[in-house]
Amino acid sequence: MSLEKIQQVEKEIFELTQKLNVLRAESPSSEVPDYGFTTLQGDTTLRQLFAGRRHLMVIHNMGQACRYCTLWGDGINGFLPHLESVLSVVLISKDAPEVQRRFANSRHWQFQMVSHAGGAFMQEQSPSRQGDNAPGVSLYELQGDKVLLKNSSKFGPYDQFFSIWHL
Repeated sequence: MSLEKIQQVEKEIFELTQKLNVLRAESPSSEVPDYGFTTLQGDTTLRQLFAGRRHLMVIHNMGQACRYCTLWGDGINGFLPHLESVLSVVLISKDAPEVQRRFANSRHWQFQMVSHAGGAFMQEQSPSRQGDNAPGVSLYELQGDKVLLKNSSKFGPYDQFFSIWHL
């Protein structure tokens, strides 16, 4: 395969990514409940996770047992200061808060950690839309007293969210 063919495919991928981003931006939002969670500091709600911001990025993590979720966490952790300059970011899993923090510390993660304990949030907000403990990312928006799900996407091999796949 020639370098020109590779560059043409890369250009097509770029153009498709631009189209995908437009579709994501135009997708309708849906109101979600103000779910409850557990942290090392105690109980909290989805609304409280916004911490005064308009947008909240939730990283769905399957927990310490998932090596791929660890890779995504490691990669996103490097971008965390940039992300947090424009929105609130939390990493959520079913693991207990103490387990989350111990594992996060071992990876030098700076994420705010939240546990859904396998409850309603996982079942209703899973990026797979099948109610399972799937990895991915969701963007929520606060509009007045409503919490809206703006968009959600699964993580998977060769996704657009983890730069190491492409190296």
